[in-house]
Amino acid sequence: MIERKIRIAVFGGRKITAELYQQTQELGALLARENWLVFCGGGGGAMEAVSRGVSEAGGTCVGILKGRDLNEANPWVTIPIVTDMGISRNALLAYNCDVAVAVDGNYGTLSEIAYALQLGKPVIGLQTWDIPQVISAENPADVIAKIKENL
Repeated sequence: MIERKIRIAVFGGRKITAELYQQTQELGALLARENWLVFCGGGGGAMEAVSRGVSEAGGTCVGILKGRDLNEANPWVTIPIVTDMGISRNALLAYNCDVAVAVDGNYGTLSEIAYALQLGKPVIGLQTWDIPQVISAENPADVIAKIKENL
């Protein structure tokens, strides 16, 4: 039997500060060093930052895209998957993870958090929505520690 990698979905906003971009890129590198498979929406902002960190650290990042054009993916997505589902693809991200991480974000991120919580998946938050079930983390290293606590 093949051992399956731990799957981490990272939800996040398209418009983030330079400081949060750097933290999310660091988070991506830490996720890759754990040899976890990372999923994200494949676009800009937090999605780009985590993809970049994962890619530069030699990991694999799967981008679940809203449309049907592979060019929607940021340049650091390892495996882009087109869906032509629009925001409905948010549910796919929640289904395809063992633990979710939410970084900043707006209503799209909120919907991803809601899907994950409905599915009973732990959600770790880094500067995101203040929801009682979301486990707050202070920084990228704290996110990794909280993921490990919730696997």
